[in-house]
Amino acid sequence: MANPAAPGGMRSFLQAVSTVTEEAPTPLRVVQMEGLAVLKIIKHCEEFAPALVTGQLLGLDVGSVLEVTNCFPFPIREEDDEADADGANYQLEMMKCLREVNVDNNTIGWYQSCLLGSFQTVELIETFMNYQESIRRCVCIVYDPSRCSQGVLALKALKLTDSFMDLYRNNGLTGEKLREKKLSWVDIFEEIPIKVSNSALVSAFMKELEPESPVTQCDFDRLKLSTAPFMERNLEFLIGCMDDLSSEQNKFQYYYRNVSRQQSQQAAWIQKRRQENMARKAAGEEPLPEEDPSNPIFKPIPEPSRLEGYLVTNQISSYCNYINGVAGQNFNRLYLMKALHED
Repeated sequence: MANPAAPGGMRSFLQAVSTVTEEAPTPLRVVQMEGLAVLKIIKHCEEFAPALVTGQLLGLDVGSVLEVTNCFPFPIREEDDEADADGANYQLEMMKCLREVNVDNNTIGWYQSCLLGSFQTVELIETFMNYQESIRRCVCIVYDPSRCSQGVLALKALKLTDSFMDLYRNNGLTGEKLREKKLSWVDIFEEIPIKVSNSALVSAFMKELEPESPVTQCDFDRLKLSTAPFMERNLEFLIGCMDDLSSEQNKFQYYYRNVSRQQSQQAAWIQKRRQENMARKAAGEEPLPEEDPSNPIFKPIPEPSRLEGYLVTNQISSYCNYINGVAGQNFNRLYLMKALHED
């Protein structure tokens, strides 16, 4: 018996399915993390601080939400081929064990620790590109243990923008391509909002653990006026980034000087060849081509990649925002203490 035709104004099931598959993937809006996964990340990073550690994120990709339900740490190892193979085997064995105990074992990214917000590196981008080969959407959770001591849960969920990934795959991080795509240093990373969720049972248990007194030692710590060590370290890192940015600018100045010198040499060579061709025409001989590909002065000078400069600029912006925020808090404390003394 033939299938009845779909009524007017209604689509058949096959048409609906084909339309869904052709639509663009839903953009990632939020990263929802289980409280257990957050505590595991904090514990791993705090235990090995100030050393930098990494680990695997496990969870589910549901529509516009990336759910992080579990994680496990990577062992600290040396950088060699044998260690890389051992690390891959370790990941496979861990995911196999988690699957046997009915725990989510879908890889959705990784987490890593950082020191005072220093995470924007070429290695981070290369890791993102490696993950993108097998995972459609992945994130990197960055945790800063140094800021946690100031009462801040320094967790960030990052992903690369689609426009940047397209240029990076095609080696198009040149000035012309970046201007054509209108891509600036702020368009490399995209920060995704993080939402921490707990089950009803865990929430009820945490409510029982809350102290009766609303004032804790952490609340008193916020009134400390001395933040000199953190400000000093951030300023040191900021000065280092300024030196790196100056080196990148010198590299491009050197490139543009070479390009200008080459253009002058090309113009002089072409002028000389034209005069030679005029003499050959007067003598009844065939003119020579004005450009000689075998001549070194006609070989294009490769333009340096702007990736390092963009990353350094991004890092400088992070340091400046952090220093600005800490300085604002310090002024608020000073004005508060001044008012208390006057009273």
